Amino acid sequence: MAYEIRSITQVGTSEPFELQVARGQIPGHKSVFKFGLNPSVQNVEETVWEGGGLYVYPASALIMTVTSASGATDNGVVITISGLDADYNEQSETVTLAGSGAATTTKSFLRVNRGFVAGSQEPDGGISVVSGGVTYAYVGEGNQTLMAGWTVPAGYDGYLTQLDVTVLTEQNNKFGNIRLITRELGGVFRTQESFSVEGGAVALPYSIPVRIPEKTDIEYRAVASGANADLRVSAAFEILYIQKAGPL
Repeated sequence: MAYEIRSITQVGTSEPFELQVARGQIPGHKSVFKFGLNPSVQNVEETVWEGGGLYVYPASALIMTVTSASGATDNGVVITISGLDADYNEQSETVTLAGSGAATTTKSFLRVNRGFVAGSQEPDGGISVVSGGVTYAYVGEGNQTLMAGWTVPAGYDGYLTQLDVTVLTEQNNKFGNIRLITRELGGVFRTQESFSVEGGAVALPYSIPVRIPEKTDIEYRAVASGANADLRVSAAFEILYIQKAGPL
């Protein structure tokens, strides 16, 4: 028997707002779930991402080179890069690694927010997204960037609804200090939330979401309480975008 899959809202009853946003049923609203991992944090502060050290942001929109550490072995691997253009508008591009295991984007990126394997072929090596010798994203195990950072696109305000942090280590008496920081356009990074975690997970929902203006960089950073701490830090946040102008 054939039947039509319909939304609850189509038959006159209520449906959770969050589900409606996820289904694209509310114009001018988008949701983002961003997560990252730094597998080895010591007593020097680093961004929570797989690249190590503090993340460096492009000063202008750049052409990106996408390269596999396995070279020609990964000929044909398809990678999608999502980010922002020179005017902070959302854009993405999909490239296919050539015989050398590399490809170059045709679009210029002011921000790289995410990268992932888009095709059916898994890479043998890690995939770096680089310009001018600086790595702006890394696709490793899991076929997905693990960078706990994001930049809110032009035309939208972001509303932070949830934070999650996990810290693990096999070393005794070591803990991590983790900060969520933001930098508005033309400003400096400011701490928005701070955690001290010896081991385990922290989840922080916001009953009143925290507004993050358009063109703001968002990033987690972590530092261990002492040397040789070998902290494994993962972090995530959820953001609701709301369009700033136009019909909703």
